[in-house]
Amino acid sequence: MAETIVIDTDIAIIGGGAAGCYAAMTARRKAPDLDVLILEKAHIDRSGCLAGGMNAINAYINPGESVDSFVEYVRFDAMGILREDLVRTQAALLNEVVRDLEQLGLPVVKDDSGRYAPRGRWNIKIHGESLKPLLATAVRNLGARVLNRVVVTNLLVQDGSVAGCFGFGLRDGRFYVVRARKTIVATGGASGLYRPNNEGDARHKMWYSPFNTGAGYAIGIRAGAEMTSFEHRFIALRTKETIAPTGTLALGFGAPQVNALGEEFMKKRWSHMGGEGAPTPIRLFAPLKEMAEGRGPCYMDTRHLSAERVKALKEAYLDMYPNTVQYWAANGIDPAREPIEICGTEPYIVGGHCQAGYWIGVDRKTTLDNLFAAGDVAGGAPYKFVSGCFAEGRIAAESAIREIRETPGALPKMSPGVIEREKMRVFSPLGAGGKLSPVAVEERLQKIMDEYAGGIRTQYAMNETSLKVARKKLAEMLRDLSSLAASDLHELMNLHEVLDRIDVARVLVEHLMARKETRWPGFQTRLDFPETREEWSLFVNSASDPETGDIQIILRPLDSFSDSVTEPTEVVLGNPY
Repeated sequence: MAETIVIDTDIAIIGGGAAGCYAAMTARRKAPDLDVLILEKAHIDRSGCLAGGMNAINAYINPGESVDSFVEYVRFDAMGILREDLVRTQAALLNEVVRDLEQLGLPVVKDDSGRYAPRGRWNIKIHGESLKPLLATAVRNLGARVLNRVVVTNLLVQDGSVAGCFGFGLRDGRFYVVRARKTIVATGGASGLYRPNNEGDARHKMWYSPFNTGAGYAIGIRAGAEMTSFEHRFIALRTKETIAPTGTLALGFGAPQVNALGEEFMKKRWSHMGGEGAPTPIRLFAPLKEMAEGRGPCYMDTRHLSAERVKALKEAYLDMYPNTVQYWAANGIDPAREPIEICGTEPYIVGGHCQAGYWIGVDRKTTLDNLFAAGDVAGGAPYKFVSGCFAEGRIAAESAIREIRETPGALPKMSPGVIEREKMRVFSPLGAGGKLSPVAVEERLQKIMDEYAGGIRTQYAMNETSLKVARKKLAEMLRDLSSLAASDLHELMNLHEVLDRIDVARVLVEHLMARKETRWPGFQTRLDFPETREEWSLFVNSASDPETGDIQIILRPLDSFSDSVTEPTEVVLGNPY
């Protein structure tokens, strides 16, 4: 059996992406006497959503805008559902964290007057290919400890409070027990729940990081944390084949959406929703309708670009999606001569673009004592993007420090039985000789979700009957998981990623079933409830029983926050699986 390593720290940060790194930086700056430890399953130099870089900061208060106008825009884009207190507190920090990153060495594009160059209302241009290495260097320079290549498998819960986490070393095979006064989850959202656009060897050619597997959600679900808004999925409108962001084309280079007839259909048929400025879900839903009604494929029309502007476009993609430039070169594509075809991606569960995640207070504390959440894994605050993740990492770290100062004390004692049970759960599939591989189970999960829970195959639409089929088939999957096996540590990581995805998928299906309306067309299309209904202007939340896995659905009004918990207004009793 693997060697057990016990590590004590003041603040454990699970995930070394944008939010995790900034939380560590904040903690070391504000409280240099406290020990801070990041656990990252890859390597913080090039991990998470920023691994390939960025060409823009997508949430910034440009001149002429304010925190108030930002909040109102987010309300519009989220179609009425958001936690204003969360959006407001992170918006107040957006510009400050960006200036901090610039001081660390981030190249920010400026205009002739020396001001940040805007890209639309809320964006500024950057050369951010090196953004992640800059963050990692700052973390190390400030003295935070980092455990790279450690896969976190569960939270350590003692007497109803989070006391740290468990994990295993992907390189050394050790079992890690981390005791912490406070824990911050910053692992990012979930990809890979649904069948992706590209299959086989190209299955990881997707928009969201394929290695963000929902682990941060899953460890909270299993510990009984309250979750929110999983049904507010994110489906990105992207360039076909390379799955690159279309915002670079639309905001940076003025490319409108056109159909196969050359019509600018957003202006022609969606002007009542704002045309090209419609809420993000509508900008996906509109081309879906064009294709369904025989006017597809759809494109971003770049044919107005000069040779100089095409060169600038390629430079912009080199900061975050260099394979797009390579694809154009290999296939003889000239954006000045032909428009760029677009498509929707697989659905993702992302708390930064939409708002799936932990139900938190303004201090970013979850419903579990000693546990905080930041970034894509934190719920209720859409449209945070990179800078919002930095802001939430800062808020979570400052809140954790404040609690440590207010209630100093020794680290909790550990129960040997709890440790041994998790160690057995983690390592028992290794060399077990089971008949199911993680890849086979992942493909089965993706097929179920794609066909019955609103994937690409059904144009993202669903109904009560199809969701009940998904629920039933997920139950069948659970019965087979004892046959899972891993031949080495890397496959063991893949196995636990699949287990995490299944737990997230179970909760997602219940959320999709619970919301009896279509609030976000395209992102959450209910064929049996096609209209938006005012009585559903509320949050769909859930909590799972740590012992039985029973899932409760909790409906909370828009002004109900985690620091004033009320009784659930609707509960689904019993484990439907």
